[in-house]
Amino acid sequence: MRFSGFESLLDRAKSLGRAKVAVAGAADKEVLEAIKIAEKEGLVTPVLVGDADRIKRLAQEIGLSLNGAELIHEPRPEAAAHQAVDAVLNGQAHFLMKGQINSSDFLRTVLRPDQGLRTGRLLSHFSAFQVPGFSRLLFVTDGGLNIAPNLAQKKEILANSLLYLKDIGMDLVNVVVLAANEVASEKMPATMDALALTEMSQAGEFPGAIVEGPLALDGAVSAAALKHKGIVSRINGDVDLFLVPTIEVGNVLGKSLVYFAGATMAGIVLGAQVPIVMTSRNDTPRSKFMALTMAALSRRS
Repeated sequence: MRFSGFESLLDRAKSLGRAKVAVAGAADKEVLEAIKIAEKEGLVTPVLVGDADRIKRLAQEIGLSLNGAELIHEPRPEAAAHQAVDAVLNGQAHFLMKGQINSSDFLRTVLRPDQGLRTGRLLSHFSAFQVPGFSRLLFVTDGGLNIAPNLAQKKEILANSLLYLKDIGMDLVNVVVLAANEVASEKMPATMDALALTEMSQAGEFPGAIVEGPLALDGAVSAAALKHKGIVSRINGDVDLFLVPTIEVGNVLGKSLVYFAGATMAGIVLGAQVPIVMTSRNDTPRSKFMALTMAALSRRS
């Protein structure tokens, strides 16, 4: 199946019942506004870890009822992150969300060697975009965490994304490994990585996916462009997931979709035991809510 937009994601997530989310450093107005939307939609029950007095004050300010929430008082940000991770490990929460805490400190807690949420897989960022004019959601990885991944890391990033998409009900995923052109050349290492991933796919290493590359962006989304270039493609412009070569490409692609094409974007972190909502300060409460929706769709406890 495919998802036509974030509403279809939300409908599927709500059908699973309320998910419990542990928020580390929950005394954050924008985060609590997202929690308010998600709670009102029947999507989540929050476990709010942080300065309880500040959380209550902010909740009152934005009109968030805390009747169904669990509050854990811990004013120290790093200690709050540890308690939020513990809540996931103890089965009190299905997934994790970053609040008012430094990103590096937060991720260090997630990956702590003693009873953290590490799996042995690489953490990677995964984004969904609802683009006007497209009948389906488009997904991008990794435009947020891994700066210049090598071939082995790209394989892990792709595996993370495919595992998530399979979890949420996508049986066949069309993947394009992006590059500047379609000719594999040692002068452009990204094209060689793309070719290697395509060959892995042809050998059956990515079940449930068609992986093609190297392809430029036009060939990823336009059958007409492929025909003009004389390129034969099984995906034929019908891409679901873009695997980008570097963080810069992912960042520019994502922001171009938002600012030039009017797309709506949300993203989560994959590769840990549970999905992680780790949004930017610049993200709107609605975008944070949609990231909560993405995380709530994939629960293992």
